[in-house]
Amino acid sequence: MPTVLPQSLQEDIHTITQISAVPSILNIICQTTGMRFAAVARVTDERWITCMSKDEIEFGLQTGDDLVLETTICNEIRQHALPVIIEEVTKNATFCEHPTPAQYGFQSYISFPIFRKNGEFFGTLCAIDPKPAKLDTKEVRDLFELYTQLISFHIDALEELNQSNQNLQKERTIGELRETFIAVLGHDLRNPVGTTRMCADILLKMDLPELANRQASTIKATSYRMQGLIDNLLDFAKGHLGDGIRLELSNNKQALKKLILQVCKEIATVEQEHEITTQIQLKEEFECDINRVGQLLSNLLSNAVKHGDPNKPIRMAALAEDGWFTLTVSNFGPQIPPAKKAELFKPFFTTNATNNKSGLGLGLYICSEIARAHNGTMQVESTAEQTKFTFSMPIKAQKKNQPAD
Repeated sequence: MPTVLPQSLQEDIHTITQISAVPSILNIICQTTGMRFAAVARVTDERWITCMSKDEIEFGLQTGDDLVLETTICNEIRQHALPVIIEEVTKNATFCEHPTPAQYGFQSYISFPIFRKNGEFFGTLCAIDPKPAKLDTKEVRDLFELYTQLISFHIDALEELNQSNQNLQKERTIGELRETFIAVLGHDLRNPVGTTRMCADILLKMDLPELANRQASTIKATSYRMQGLIDNLLDFAKGHLGDGIRLELSNNKQALKKLILQVCKEIATVEQEHEITTQIQLKEEFECDINRVGQLLSNLLSNAVKHGDPNKPIRMAALAEDGWFTLTVSNFGPQIPPAKKAELFKPFFTTNATNNKSGLGLGLYICSEIARAHNGTMQVESTAEQTKFTFSMPIKAQKKNQPAD
């Protein structure tokens, strides 16, 4: 009669039923030996349970059924870890008086132990029949040895696969929760940051002492920095939750030029130690998401401010010519180690530099995602003298011979 099994034993039985080769193995054993009952059994120090069987003698054991452990020869195999082969019980000096054959009514019996890869005993591959059978041959021994090894391999492979799937699902769930949290946090922070900037604007319009005026300017500049971090967080979360970077394309060179100059001015206001030079030549019409390009530029300039030499200028160039739009930001400063260049555009990557401790490591990643959304690329060149980041995208509709802006 089937009994309620512990979860671990249920999982062991399920593992055997998942091995598609087991039914074929049992069939071949019966055909090769002439035996009419064959099974894979899970044997512990307390239980003997049928994992899968082929029964042509109405022995009555199906998947999940068990026998009293002490009445089985498999229990002895579990203890001495050796196969048992009986061609005819009545002629076998060891087992002719054994109670098990009499209790279960068989004359021929063969059982080989199944061991896990780590050496742990799992159970047996066995066969019985009420009639005698020719079993003690090299061919039959080799057959059982091969099949027990095959079953052992599949048990470990399935267990590793199931464990990997469980780990993957756990990591996926944790990742989704983390990214959802980031998205909610970023969204909820926008309002207080906007309020902070508005209050700073009000204070700057008032007749305040110079010290208070400088503090209000600092608050406003800091709010822009916070807004940039929030935008990066939201874009990262959306990208990893499946939405990706969404674009609102437009064709307006003047609006793009105005936004580029505005971004450069904002960064220069916040970081007054750095001079930012600009070169803008938009000779061709093209479509892009102007606000996203501005966000990309802001991230590149913020990166240049962090790592660039404050005594040398940061150079920004935006060009639209020869079928390409390129936006470059160059700064003088330490060379980026070649080993780190390949990691720069990955999320949460930071250089661990002392001037980058407050960074989230998302700025350059967001740049690469914005570039990819425009069917463009982000590239970096770094020498001992200067580092240059370049965003380039193809211009679909070229209109040449237009005056430069």
